[in-house]
Amino acid sequence: MSYNVIRASETGSCAINTSIVDTVKDHLQKDGWAILRGFDMDMQAFSDLTAQFCKTITFDPAREHSEKNTQMVDAGLGPIGLHIENGNTPVCPDIVAFYSTKAAFEGSQTTICDGRAVYDKFDDALKTRWSQKMTVKRRLPEELWKRYLANEHPAISEPEEVTHEHILQFKAAIPNQDFSMNDDGSLDYMLQVSPVRPSSLSQGLGFANAILGPSHNYEAPTYTMEDGPAVTGDEIEALREIAETCTVEINWQDGDVAILDNTRIMHGRRAIKDQDRRLFIGMGRV
Repeated sequence: MSYNVIRASETGSCAINTSIVDTVKDHLQKDGWAILRGFDMDMQAFSDLTAQFCKTITFDPAREHSEKNTQMVDAGLGPIGLHIENGNTPVCPDIVAFYSTKAAFEGSQTTICDGRAVYDKFDDALKTRWSQKMTVKRRLPEELWKRYLANEHPAISEPEEVTHEHILQFKAAIPNQDFSMNDDGSLDYMLQVSPVRPSSLSQGLGFANAILGPSHNYEAPTYTMEDGPAVTGDEIEALREIAETCTVEINWQDGDVAILDNTRIMHGRRAIKDQDRRLFIGMGRV
C-alpha cells in the first residue's frame, strides 16, 4: 500500500497545495486511489479539499451532515462488503474521499479493491455475464428518497419542497430509472446500471458496482440481469472470492485522508473491534 501514500514529510509541506492536489490526481489516473498522511487537516480543510476534486457535491440521504460537503460514516460494527459509494443511485459520485479524525486501535481497516483488476481476472463467461445491463430494485422510505431528490434536483433544496412534478422531472432528466408510489409515501424504485463500467477519470473498464456491498440503512435490493436471470447468492459469493484476491487494507492513522475514483475502486471495511473511531466522507462529481 505504501506506494499510494503521499506523506507530508516527503513533500516539504504540511499544507495541501496545488502541487499536492496534482499528485493525488496523478495517482487517481494511474492507481485509482491515494492517501494523504501527515498533512494539516481538520473538518473545514477536508470539506474544502473535497470541493477541489468535486464540482458538484452529493450526499447519502441516510447520513447526517457534518460540514457543508461532508458526512459522518456510521454503518454498524460488522464487516462491510466491497462497493462503490451510492452505486445503486441514478447519480453516482466520481470521487469519494474519507477523513479519519480518530483511527481505531484495532480492526476497522477500510478495504480497497481495484475493479479493473477484478475484471482482468474474469474468464470469458464472467465477462459476458457482468458486461450486460443489470436492474436494481428496492423500496425506499419517503424520508430517504425525498432527501436524496432535494439534494440532486437543481430547483429545490429541502425535502419538504419535493412535489410529484419534481419526481417526474428527475426521471426525465436521467434515463434508465423508473418508480411507483405507495400509499405510505414510500417508493418502489428501479434503476438500470452497468456492473462493468469505464472509469470517469481514466476510462479503462472495471467491475465497479454495489453488488457485494451493504444495505445498512436501506432495504436490500434485488438484482436482475438484462438476459433474464436474477443474480444468485452463489454468484455473489464467487465474485466476493475473486475480489478478495484484489483487495488491500488501509490501516488508518489519525488525520489520514483517502481519495478514491468511485467509478473504478470499490471499498468496504473489516469488522470494528475498537469503537473509538471517527471517519467522515465527502463525495461528488468532477
